[in-house]
Amino acid sequence: MDRLMPLAERAGTLLKARGETIAVAESSTGGLVSAALLALPGASAYFVGGSVVYTRAAREALLGIPGDVLRTTPPASEAMAALLADAARRRLGATWGLGEAGAAGPTGNRYGHAAGHGVFAVAGPVTLARTIETGSTDRADNMRVFGVTLLGMLVEALEAAR
Repeated sequence: MDRLMPLAERAGTLLKARGETIAVAESSTGGLVSAALLALPGASAYFVGGSVVYTRAAREALLGIPGDVLRTTPPASEAMAALLADAARRRLGATWGLGEAGAAGPTGNRYGHAAGHGVFAVAGPVTLARTIETGSTDRADNMRVFGVTLLGMLVEALEAAR
């Protein structure tokens, strides 16, 4: 959490100062981003909710994304991350949404992506999407890198929206 917390603190400060809110849809980070945002005093001012949507069933049930949309959106793609981010934002009525998916490791996923493949998106007044490849098979390290990437993108979007 040591690398996540400074980013979460910056994001929380910006969100509170502007009266804006955040909703999170995580997959391969397993809730690290939500945990970092919630670890800060006063998080209730900006954190609306988060979910770990690791499966298609969770994405349908928790985010309300129709199965046909999930089947036609390439898995572990920037389009999927953007879909998750926007669905979280809309479902919870937040100003901002975060979404991510990927292959934390130690092996790749069933869609042909290697361990360390991560896709990330921010939805809101500023939209961002990004793909990274860590080249690592270390699951815990990839989860942390993915969390840092997503929180860093949130800060980047918040600062660009000023």
